Amino acid sequence: MNLNEYPDREMLSISVANRIAGDLKNHLLRHGRAAIAVAGGTSPGPIFDDLCAAELDWENVCVMASDERWVPEDSERSNARLIRERLLTNRAARAEFLPFFTNGMEPDEAIEPLSAKVRAQGNLAVALLGMGNDMHTASLFPGVAGLAEALSPDAPEVAVMRPDSQPEARISLTARVLDGAMAKHLVIFGDEKRAALERAVSLPPEEAPVQAVLSECQVHWAP
Repeated sequence: MNLNEYPDREMLSISVANRIAGDLKNHLLRHGRAAIAVAGGTSPGPIFDDLCAAELDWENVCVMASDERWVPEDSERSNARLIRERLLTNRAARAEFLPFFTNGMEPDEAIEPLSAKVRAQGNLAVALLGMGNDMHTASLFPGVAGLAEALSPDAPEVAVMRPDSQPEARISLTARVLDGAMAKHLVIFGDEKRAALERAVSLPPEEAPVQAVLSECQVHWAP
C-alpha cells in the first residue's frame, strides 16, 4: 500500500483522474482492450468529471461498477446511473458499459451470466475503489452473509451481498477480481476514514474487507 496525501479534494480528483487515464493508456498499448471497475457513491463523481475528458481509445474500454444495488438504472440509488451521467460522457461516451442489474431476474439468478460477462473482459486494468468507516469496500461488508465465499480465491467473479443496513440486495465484484486489477486506487476523505484504514491494515479481511485489496494499492487521501 502506498499512501498519497493531497491538500484538498479537488487536487485529489484531478490527480487520480490523470493517473487512471495513464493506467488505461498503458494497458491499451499492451493489450488493445482495458476494463475498469469504479466505485459508486459521492466520492468518485469529481474524478469521473475529469476522467471522462481524457484522450484515449475509449472504444476499447469496458466500464463496470465495483458493485451495484439491485435497483433499476433510473433509481437514484443506482451506481449505473451515476456512471452514465458522470463518467460515460464527453470522450468517454464511446466506452462500453457492463451493467449488473438485470430486469426480470433475481440477483442470485444473475450470478452465473454476470460472472461470465466479467470473465470475458479479462483481468481488470484499473479498480477505483472507496471504503466505508466500517472498512467495507465495494459491497464486501464486515459480517455480511456470504462474505467468506466472496473473499475466497476461487469465488466467482460476482457475488450477491445482503447487508442488514441496506434496503436491497447488492451485486459485488469479488475480492479476487478487485485485487487482481493491474492498478488499484482507493480514495478516502477525512480523518475518520484514514483512522479506519490504519486499523484495517492489521486486521484480517473477514473483519476489514478492504484489507483484501490493499496489497500494491495506491491510497489517495484528502481532508
